[in-house]
Amino acid sequence: MRRPTFAIFACALLTSLLAAPPAGAAPARQISYQTWDLPSAQRTLPTGVDRRSWTSPWATPGFALTRLVASWEARTPGRSRVRIDVRGKAGASTSSWDTLAVWAQGDRHFKRTTRGEQADDLGSVSVDTWVVPDGVTSYQLRVTLLRRAGQKASPRVDTVGAMSSLLPSVSSVPTSKPGVARGVVLDVPAYSQMVHRGHYPEYGAGGEAWCSPTSTAMVLGYYDALPGAAAYSWVPAGHPDPWVDHVARMTYDYAYEGTGNWPFNTAYAATRVDHAFVTRLRSLREAEELVRAGIPVVASIAFDPGGLTGAPIGSTDGHLLVIVGFTADGDVVVNDPAAATDAEVRRTYDRGEFENAWIPTSGGTVYVIADAAHPLPAGHTNW
Repeated sequence: MRRPTFAIFACALLTSLLAAPPAGAAPARQISYQTWDLPSAQRTLPTGVDRRSWTSPWATPGFALTRLVASWEARTPGRSRVRIDVRGKAGASTSSWDTLAVWAQGDRHFKRTTRGEQADDLGSVSVDTWVVPDGVTSYQLRVTLLRRAGQKASPRVDTVGAMSSLLPSVSSVPTSKPGVARGVVLDVPAYSQMVHRGHYPEYGAGGEAWCSPTSTAMVLGYYDALPGAAAYSWVPAGHPDPWVDHVARMTYDYAYEGTGNWPFNTAYAATRVDHAFVTRLRSLREAEELVRAGIPVVASIAFDPGGLTGAPIGSTDGHLLVIVGFTADGDVVVNDPAAATDAEVRRTYDRGEFENAWIPTSGGTVYVIADAAHPLPAGHTNW
């Protein structure tokens, strides 16, 4: 929905809107990321088998989660795909399985998609997020590999994981103290989503709709992991940054009809680098640890008019950008794809304003995308 008095960008999914925790729950920001490596024998389909599922052990994050976003690292050659389902437990009740995604890395043979609300017993699906209003104490993920009968090439799933959270409903947060990345700025290339305005209506028409794939493309460019020219040869000559068009196509959700599906972006990124997943951070201090490790962070924000000084847009109901570093004073250096040109993408935002555009709105949601040369800092429950 658009408000009539100012421009709104809504290219990121703020589907996991924060809700008050269940009665008696602690108000702390509780976040957990759990990942599993599939057993070697379960990662692909054996000859003559066209469908098989693997189910994770029950995961118990230690709190009654109300939101869950799954992530996966997979390949789907030819006419193959993977499906990701979730179910949970609350007391003696076990929910039905809800489908979070039916995904393929390309779109020639299958249109990657989500499945709608599936509202039934304990939870429902809001595009990319499993929403459980009263909370569940444990959950399972199920991965199903599928291919067309007679096809030899098999889909492959190496890892699957999920961010689960229980967050208080807040309208603002106190500004965190600057941490370990003061003065560190990563050399992330700058791409504008706006130079693609009107490109490919079948993939969202560029411009304000493409903040998520443009941010993903910037991080892949930083790792020198963008696809080669053959992959985007379908983009006409003269289109600026044609790899952004390609990433938009490869992240497009044909049910949601947009490129802002969080795990669809990380699933595509995971085909280009070693690790990519969706999680939440508790403050910019955690983002600083990642930046110090050489890992830029894609963050999901939203703000009202005047909420983010120096932003190229006046307000937004949902927007993705890349945290690339911090000033010596701890303010946030970003690549904001909403800028009109590539040359205007690099910005610096006030630390407190940024945290209040990020933590209360998306719960601190981020894409963490990393290659083997940049291992994740140890000692955290949310990655």
